[in-house]
Amino acid sequence: MITKVGDKTITLAETAGFCFGVKRAIDMAKEAAPAVSLGPLIHNETAVARLAEEGVRVIGTLEEAGQEPVIIRSHGEGKATYDAAKAGGIRLIDATCPFVEKIHRIVSESDRQVVIAGDPDHAEVKGIAGWCPQERPAIVCRSEEEATRAAVLLHEKASKVLLVAQTTIKEETFEKIGRALEEAGLDVERRNTICSATSKRQEECAALAARSDLMIVIGGRGSSNTRKLFEIASSYCENTFFVEKLEDLPLREVRKCTKIGTVAGASTPDYTIKEVIANMSDVALENKEMTMDDVLQSEEFNKSLKLPRNGEIVDGKVHQVNEDEVIVNLGVKKDGILQKSDASLEEGQTLADAYKVGDEIKAKVIKTDDGDGGILLSTKKLEYIANWEEVVKAYEDKSVIEVKVTRAVRGGVIAEYKEFSGFIPLSQLSDHFVVDAEEFVGQTMNVRVFRIDPAKTKAVFSHKEYLKDERKKLIKEIWEKLNVGDIVEGTVMRFTNYGAFVDIGGIDGLLHISEISWGKLKHPEEALSIGEKISVKILSMNEEKEKISLGLKQNTPEPWSVIDEKYEVGQVIEGKVVQIKEYGAFVELEPGLDGLVHISEVAHKRVENINNELQVGQVVNVKILEIDKDRKRISLSIRETIEPPTPEEIAAEKAAKAAAEAEAAEAPAEEAPVEEAPAEEAPVEEAAAEEAPAEEE
Repeated sequence: MITKVGDKTITLAETAGFCFGVKRAIDMAKEAAPAVSLGPLIHNETAVARLAEEGVRVIGTLEEAGQEPVIIRSHGEGKATYDAAKAGGIRLIDATCPFVEKIHRIVSESDRQVVIAGDPDHAEVKGIAGWCPQERPAIVCRSEEEATRAAVLLHEKASKVLLVAQTTIKEETFEKIGRALEEAGLDVERRNTICSATSKRQEECAALAARSDLMIVIGGRGSSNTRKLFEIASSYCENTFFVEKLEDLPLREVRKCTKIGTVAGASTPDYTIKEVIANMSDVALENKEMTMDDVLQSEEFNKSLKLPRNGEIVDGKVHQVNEDEVIVNLGVKKDGILQKSDASLEEGQTLADAYKVGDEIKAKVIKTDDGDGGILLSTKKLEYIANWEEVVKAYEDKSVIEVKVTRAVRGGVIAEYKEFSGFIPLSQLSDHFVVDAEEFVGQTMNVRVFRIDPAKTKAVFSHKEYLKDERKKLIKEIWEKLNVGDIVEGTVMRFTNYGAFVDIGGIDGLLHISEISWGKLKHPEEALSIGEKISVKILSMNEEKEKISLGLKQNTPEPWSVIDEKYEVGQVIEGKVVQIKEYGAFVELEPGLDGLVHISEVAHKRVENINNELQVGQVVNVKILEIDKDRKRISLSIRETIEPPTPEEIAAEKAAKAAAEAEAAEAPAEEAPVEEAPAEEAPVEEAAAEEAPAEEE
């Protein structure tokens, strides 16, 4: 929809507003009212408030439902919610978006390890994860980097992966995550479950932003798809604003710009969109009737008439200093009054010591009218203000500040930077999933300023971003120090069937099972243990993929390269039987060095079945008969290490063998099945009995 007012063109995207799933959920909710919604039906505070007026209130758990039916919102819920409702006799109205419901079926029926491309904190993603088997919980990845890290764990669990997507993520993100998993060597079945309406909405947003000099994105800040529209619009149009409420509309920018593009999230009501368009149209009409100079003059004039609000931070100039108060010119129709009790003074200091006529100061408005027409001010919060400015600077410079966590609140913690308080969401408290924020209370931590709201003097901190940056620095330093061929100390961290991961000072390297020992191993735990300190050699490095291959066996010589130093023909040594064949047994002299004991060299007697003489794992003494270095073969003998039998022993063995053979020959006669004879003869006797009467006749 295109609206032309004066010299302005306001273009509203065709896809703006409720998507099919959201509209369906709202219609079902209104029809079911009075009812309750398990969580906000949509991510839009205004719409949720209106639904409450129509009899649809929000609850956090099923236990709060009472006797009213419970609406499952369009984002969906995990299987556990349905089971709990059934057990408690709670009536459900399932408004799950059909596209989301399809994902539930896909993951519940798959025998692969499920990976969800999306935001782990989003209600839709939590619902999808709730349909995965408990023995194979879903892994959620928000980015290519997270997918690469997850691939290491996936190698240990399963090589076959099913990749699905949150319906509102960007197509580019889904593709990057899939590619990262495939490059890690996993068998990935991709199911692109991004809603087609979402893709179309994002494409239209990009095209509209590219040809606009102002972009307005309308929707709730808690809406994932609206935030993505804002990201897309911002990448094409620098002059992009997020409008959740009418007060967020940047009227100054609307007055200046002529090509205005407008998009709205899938959870944005039509009445909100119309209200924003109407207000921009009104501004355009005002602009048409006034010149830019007139507008500026009007703004300055209005500013001089407008009084600051309670709590607002103002600038002023000291006009007069008295014993008990300071009069401050604020540039408005009333003066500011800074009383001694509200001034930030050092011990023994007077107002005259601290303030001089003409000084420029900052103060906070306590009250807009002191009863005598003045505006009450306070400078006790100057330190707070200074701290706020430091926070803003840290945000702009992307620098690190130190904060102390003072208390846990819903969704995160409050952290103090000197006198300024900021918020750290649960998702930004650590580089791993946080269940209980209470464990962080009292801790001091470094953070980056994640987001600021200058109008409300609020800031969001992130310890996670700091940890990520530190991790990158550490990894970079480690990569700069390491070289192929270096011998480094490491700690065995975990095993897989194909090797062991070894921490070499902050990053893990893979010690493949074939590089652990010169001998053959079935599993790394045969040679290593978790937590063991070992020296390993760096075999290869791929900084781009952050992969390092390590070797342990390279720290000892390959056995054949030094065989002359340790072994010689005629030498008798101890070895272990590692393999038995029909023609002989292989005996390990040391890892990577085996020799063959031919069946004729097992004993002084003729051996028919070598398994009757030797067992795998048996330790034996052997004599080296021959060493063939060219063919890497060693001939061994057990017979040469044992004394031959005496004539008397040979005679006794022959006699015992003859007796055994004689006993075996007699056994059939002695053990003839006498008792079975009647059974064999029975048919003959019966036949004779039957024939007797015939003969007599």
